[in-house]
Amino acid sequence: MHTVAVLALDQVIPFDLSTPIEVFSRTRLPDGRSGYQVRVCAESDEIDAGAFTLRAPWGLEGFQDADTIIVPGVIDPTAPVSPTVRDALRSAAADGTRIASICSGTFPLAATGLLDGLRATTHWLAAGLLSDIHPNIDVDPNVLYVDNGQFLTSAGAAAGMDLCLHMIRRDYGSAVAADAARLSVMPLEREGGQAQFIVYDHAPTPQGSELETLLTWLRENLVRDLTLTDIAARAGTSTRTVIRRFRDQTGTTPLQWLHQARIRQAQHLLETTDHSVERIGGQVGFGSSTTFRDRFKLITGVSPQTYRRTFRSEP
Repeated sequence: MHTVAVLALDQVIPFDLSTPIEVFSRTRLPDGRSGYQVRVCAESDEIDAGAFTLRAPWGLEGFQDADTIIVPGVIDPTAPVSPTVRDALRSAAADGTRIASICSGTFPLAATGLLDGLRATTHWLAAGLLSDIHPNIDVDPNVLYVDNGQFLTSAGAAAGMDLCLHMIRRDYGSAVAADAARLSVMPLEREGGQAQFIVYDHAPTPQGSELETLLTWLRENLVRDLTLTDIAARAGTSTRTVIRRFRDQTGTTPLQWLHQARIRQAQHLLETTDHSVERIGGQVGFGSSTTFRDRFKLITGVSPQTYRRTFRSEP
């Protein structure tokens, strides 16, 4: 069983603390077993959580055999991180433990130096502050989460749930993650990044509904050999405008989004059907099985055959 240790720092944001506890605790494998053991860890006996005080059942020794450590957000992101907590996180990282932050939890994680040279995100309101304090981090304020492999960061509030579901999918596949998402009454993957929630001094013209309709059409037409011109024509705009809208609201290009959507559907088919890899490639819109295999490995890191062996739910 995968063990998740959730770090409770003083002035922890209760929502951020509870998100990984609830999402991981409720994750079930196809045979009914729990997917995760969750433990709440703290440096001191009592933790100030603003509206209440909590007592964590584990000290920082709970990090030692954990597979994943979650650092929830804190009310004051500039608050210093104790040397004990900093050293415990660094030691866990050296052992290969996966470490993820939620919202302003990126700040205490950044204080360890583990994010230096990497891309990371946090709540959009705090992105500028994160860049100022930690100039060696490539801060992306437009996305819901960033996965660097061992280190992951998320934007604010509900984006922490997106990140947790993403990690479940990495650990157990999309079928288990989809079940966890249903229990959380959340989509497995939300379209767009946090750029759509940013309040600008001069607000851009709302375009979310237009893009949402286009994304639905794209998902329904994955099998078609669509070009950028086709997508722009469907949107009733120029190719330049549709590229800009995708960049603003999804953080990627139309064709990259289309490839990712095709691979997500292929993952589902690999887990839930006996169809051959060649057939699945055609079902999701790849004209060549070689192209499908190459694109699948580029996005997921493994071949379709390896993915099926890892995540296929046996009856």
